[in-house]
Amino acid sequence: MNGIRLLLGFAVLALTMGSAAMASEIYKWTDENGNVHYGDRPSGSATEQRMALSYHRTDTGALQKRVESFADSVAAREERRAAADEEENAAEAAAAEAAANAKKCDSYRAQLQTLIQSRRLYRQDENGERVYLDEKDIQESRARVEEFISENCTS
Repeated sequence: MNGIRLLLGFAVLALTMGSAAMASEIYKWTDENGNVHYGDRPSGSATEQRMALSYHRTDTGALQKRVESFADSVAAREERRAAADEEENAAEAAAAEAAANAKKCDSYRAQLQTLIQSRRLYRQDENGERVYLDEKDIQESRARVEEFISENCTS
Protein backbone atom coordinates (compact mmCIF):
# COMPACT_ATOMS: atom_id res chain seq x y z
CA MET A 1 0.00 0.00 0.00
CA ASN A 2 2.88 2.35 0.81
CA GLY A 3 4.41 1.57 -2.62
CA ILE A 4 1.24 2.70 -4.41
CA ARG A 5 1.12 5.95 -2.40
CA LEU A 6 4.80 6.59 -3.14
CA LEU A 7 4.28 5.96 -6.85
CA LEU A 8 1.22 8.21 -6.91
CA GLY A 9 3.18 10.93 -5.10
CA PHE A 10 5.98 10.76 -7.67
CA ALA A 11 3.46 10.94 -10.52
CA VAL A 12 1.83 14.07 -9.07
CA LEU A 13 5.25 15.66 -8.47
CA ALA A 14 6.36 14.90 -12.05
CA LEU A 15 3.19 16.40 -13.51
CA THR A 16 3.51 19.49 -11.34
CA MET A 17 7.19 20.00 -12.18
CA GLY A 18 6.65 19.28 -15.86
CA SER A 19 3.92 21.86 -16.24
CA ALA A 20 5.96 24.42 -14.31
CA ALA A 21 8.91 23.86 -16.60
CA MET A 22 6.71 24.33 -19.67
CA ALA A 23 5.11 27.47 -18.29
CA SER A 24 8.39 29.26 -17.48
CA GLU A 25 9.49 32.31 -19.46
CA ILE A 26 12.57 32.61 -21.65
CA TYR A 27 14.60 35.81 -21.94
CA LYS A 28 17.02 36.86 -24.67
CA TRP A 29 19.70 39.55 -24.38
CA THR A 30 22.91 40.67 -26.05
CA ASP A 31 25.99 41.44 -23.98
CA GLU A 32 28.56 44.22 -24.61
CA ASN A 33 30.59 41.88 -26.89
CA GLY A 34 27.60 41.22 -29.16
CA ASN A 35 27.02 37.65 -27.92
CA VAL A 36 23.39 36.57 -27.71
CA HIS A 37 22.31 34.83 -24.50
CA TYR A 38 19.15 33.00 -23.48
CA GLY A 39 17.98 32.34 -19.94
CA ASP A 40 14.97 31.58 -17.78
CA ARG A 41 15.58 34.56 -15.47
CA PRO A 42 15.75 38.25 -16.33
CA SER A 43 19.31 39.55 -16.59
CA GLY A 44 18.56 43.26 -16.15
CA SER A 45 20.28 44.09 -19.45
CA ALA A 46 18.96 46.95 -21.56
CA THR A 47 18.73 44.69 -24.62
CA GLU A 48 16.71 42.05 -22.82
CA GLN A 49 13.60 40.72 -24.56
CA ARG A 50 10.98 38.36 -23.26
CA MET A 51 10.47 35.60 -25.83
CA ALA A 52 6.90 34.79 -26.80
CA LEU A 53 6.92 31.01 -26.83
CA SER A 54 4.00 28.72 -27.21
CA TYR A 55 3.75 24.98 -27.24
CA HIS A 56 1.19 22.36 -28.11
CA ARG A 57 0.96 18.85 -26.88
CA THR A 58 1.98 16.28 -29.42
CA ASP A 59 -0.96 14.41 -30.89
CA THR A 60 0.25 10.85 -30.48
CA GLY A 61 -2.39 9.49 -32.85
CA ALA A 62 -1.26 11.80 -35.66
CA LEU A 63 2.36 11.06 -34.88
CA GLN A 64 1.72 7.32 -35.02
CA LYS A 65 -0.03 7.72 -38.39
CA ARG A 66 2.95 9.66 -39.77
CA VAL A 67 5.37 7.02 -38.51
CA GLU A 68 3.29 4.22 -40.06
CA SER A 69 2.98 6.16 -43.32
CA PHE A 70 6.74 6.65 -43.42
CA ALA A 71 7.36 2.97 -42.68
CA ASP A 72 4.91 1.99 -45.45
CA SER A 73 6.64 4.29 -47.94
CA VAL A 74 10.05 2.87 -47.02
CA ALA A 75 8.74 -0.69 -47.43
CA ALA A 76 7.18 0.18 -50.80
CA ARG A 77 10.42 1.79 -51.96
CA GLU A 78 12.39 -1.30 -50.92
CA GLU A 79 9.93 -3.54 -52.78
CA ARG A 80 10.27 -1.41 -55.93
CA ARG A 81 14.05 -1.48 -55.61
CA ALA A 82 14.05 -5.27 -55.17
CA ALA A 83 11.77 -5.70 -58.19
CA ALA A 84 14.00 -3.43 -60.28
CA ASP A 85 17.10 -5.38 -59.19
CA GLU A 86 15.38 -8.64 -60.08
CA GLU A 87 14.42 -7.31 -63.51
CA GLU A 88 17.96 -6.05 -64.05
CA ASN A 89 19.42 -9.44 -63.07
CA ALA A 90 17.00 -11.20 -65.40
CA ALA A 91 17.95 -8.84 -68.24
CA GLU A 92 21.65 -9.42 -67.59
CA ALA A 93 21.12 -13.18 -67.57
CA ALA A 94 19.18 -12.99 -70.83
CA ALA A 95 21.91 -10.84 -72.39
CA ALA A 96 24.61 -13.27 -71.23
CA GLU A 97 22.65 -16.21 -72.64
CA ALA A 98 22.15 -14.38 -75.94
CA ALA A 99 25.88 -13.59 -76.12
CA ALA A 100 26.78 -17.24 -75.45
CA ASN A 101 24.28 -18.38 -78.08
CA ALA A 102 25.69 -15.88 -80.60
CA LYS A 103 29.22 -17.14 -79.91
CA LYS A 104 28.07 -20.73 -80.38
CA CYS A 105 26.32 -19.78 -83.64
CA ASP A 106 29.47 -18.08 -84.92
CA SER A 107 31.43 -21.22 -84.11
CA TYR A 108 28.96 -23.43 -85.97
CA ARG A 109 28.90 -21.07 -88.97
CA ALA A 110 32.69 -21.23 -89.13
CA GLN A 111 32.50 -25.02 -88.89
CA LEU A 112 29.96 -25.05 -91.74
CA GLN A 113 32.26 -22.92 -93.90
CA THR A 114 35.07 -25.37 -93.19
CA LEU A 115 32.83 -28.30 -94.20
CA ILE A 116 31.83 -26.51 -97.42
CA GLN A 117 35.24 -25.25 -98.52
CA SER A 118 37.72 -27.93 -97.44
CA ARG A 119 38.63 -30.77 -99.76
CA ARG A 120 40.01 -33.22 -97.24
CA LEU A 121 38.67 -33.32 -93.70
CA TYR A 122 39.75 -35.53 -90.85
CA ARG A 123 39.14 -36.23 -87.21
CA GLN A 124 41.48 -37.71 -84.65
CA ASP A 125 40.82 -41.10 -83.18
CA GLU A 126 41.53 -42.23 -79.62
CA ASN A 127 45.21 -42.85 -80.50
CA GLY A 128 45.62 -39.31 -81.83
CA GLU A 129 45.89 -40.44 -85.42
CA ARG A 130 44.09 -38.81 -88.31
CA VAL A 131 41.08 -40.55 -89.77
CA TYR A 132 40.00 -38.90 -93.03
CA LEU A 133 36.30 -38.40 -93.61
CA ASP A 134 34.65 -39.71 -96.74
CA GLU A 135 31.97 -37.76 -98.63
CA LYS A 136 29.13 -39.41 -96.70
CA ASP A 137 30.62 -38.39 -93.29
CA ILE A 138 31.16 -34.84 -94.52
CA GLN A 139 27.53 -34.58 -95.73
CA GLU A 140 26.22 -35.95 -92.40
CA SER A 141 28.34 -33.45 -90.44
CA ARG A 142 27.24 -30.64 -92.72
CA ALA A 143 23.57 -31.60 -92.26
CA ARG A 144 23.96 -31.65 -88.44
CA VAL A 145 25.62 -28.23 -88.41
CA GLU A 146 23.02 -26.72 -90.77
CA GLU A 147 20.24 -28.14 -88.61
CA PHE A 148 21.75 -26.61 -85.46
CA ILE A 149 22.15 -23.23 -87.18
CA SER A 150 18.57 -23.24 -88.49
CA GLU A 151 17.18 -24.13 -85.04
CA ASN A 152 19.31 -21.89 -82.84
CA CYS A 153 20.61 -18.99 -84.95
CA THR A 154 18.15 -16.35 -86.10
CA SER A 155 20.36 -14.19 -88.30
